[in-house]
Amino acid sequence: MKTPQIVELTSTDIDQYIDKLCTILHANVHDGASVNFIVPFSFDDAKNYWKNKIQSSIEKQERTLWAAFEGDNLAGSVQLDYSMPPNQNHRCEVSKLIVHPDFRRRGIARKLMAQIEDKARELKRQLITLDTVKGSKAEPLYLSLGFEIAGILPGFSRHPIENRFDATTYMYKNLAAKFDG
Repeated sequence: MKTPQIVELTSTDIDQYIDKLCTILHANVHDGASVNFIVPFSFDDAKNYWKNKIQSSIEKQERTLWAAFEGDNLAGSVQLDYSMPPNQNHRCEVSKLIVHPDFRRRGIARKLMAQIEDKARELKRQLITLDTVKGSKAEPLYLSLGFEIAGILPGFSRHPIENRFDATTYMYKNLAAKFDG
């Protein structure tokens, strides 16, 4: 097993890796990952997301995109959104931590999250927030990384494949030694 290389992707990198980015997002949605999309979900839908939403927010310096490569394979990615309103510019939000099903259980998600945390500190953000499906495999990962549960919202999002609504767990991690909140 190769050690994944974690790199920050620029907006122009999205053009270079668009097929791989679409493949990983498509695979996760069709594997049941709750990442805002539902089936049917096509490669064109994935391409539209990467090109029209993510590429522009990276260009505007509102978000970073990190990718994990094992050789030429895109194994995972994660985003850090730091385009917060003025009264929340002390925080940032983790978005779309996805690992291709063929590359899971190798520590890739943990490595991507470590990079996100480093970036948040570099941006001088004191608080990282995220949400995940209650009871998902990601929930214990986030807890093991020091995230705490802020609350649970029932029926928050539709499952990407099944006809049901799932609860979401809101989580946070305080990066400041003292938080005057």
